Amino acid sequence: MGRVRKVLTRPWAIAVLVVAVGAVGFGLYWFQPWKLWQDETVQEALPGAAETSAPAVPPPSDEPSGPPSPATGPRTLASGELISHEHATSGTVRLVRLADGSHVVRLENLDTSNGPDLRVWLTDAPVKQGRAGWHVFDDGKYVSLGKLKGNKGSQNYALPPDVNPAGYSSVSIWCDRFDVSFGAAELARV
Repeated sequence: MGRVRKVLTRPWAIAVLVVAVGAVGFGLYWFQPWKLWQDETVQEALPGAAETSAPAVPPPSDEPSGPPSPATGPRTLASGELISHEHATSGTVRLVRLADGSHVVRLENLDTSNGPDLRVWLTDAPVKQGRAGWHVFDDGKYVSLGKLKGNKGSQNYALPPDVNPAGYSSVSIWCDRFDVSFGAAELARV
């Protein structure tokens, strides 16, 4: 017991202990390893889909009816399947124009790892298989649509009104902390 007390009273031993505790604390904050075992599931409906799921029946009228009006509900402009990059990732991505003219990126049946500082990015980068695709999405033009709401499920991300979706060709689940793609999808126009 006397030897332990003697070691802990030395200034260098206390400094090493403080640095070690600080390094462990910083490492836990930076890497957040507990997220590997935590899943966050988010299930959102597509905005405007509920209003257009059942067509409205017009009231009876003696007036002759004109041609039917075009559908005014959400319309898919482009879609693609997510491929894995840094982490196993699957699901479908859709670029959807809503009835009001706004746009959303919709992730459907998303399944990826949880991680620190995950974002959804709309980009102009090509989607590449394997390690070649891990770091390409921050090389060109991209728009961060916000933090990933959950690593599982279906969710919507609104495009800012000043963003023209025609200038973008892919979506990435991007880890901003480590500058790496967890997974990405090439958007094919429909």
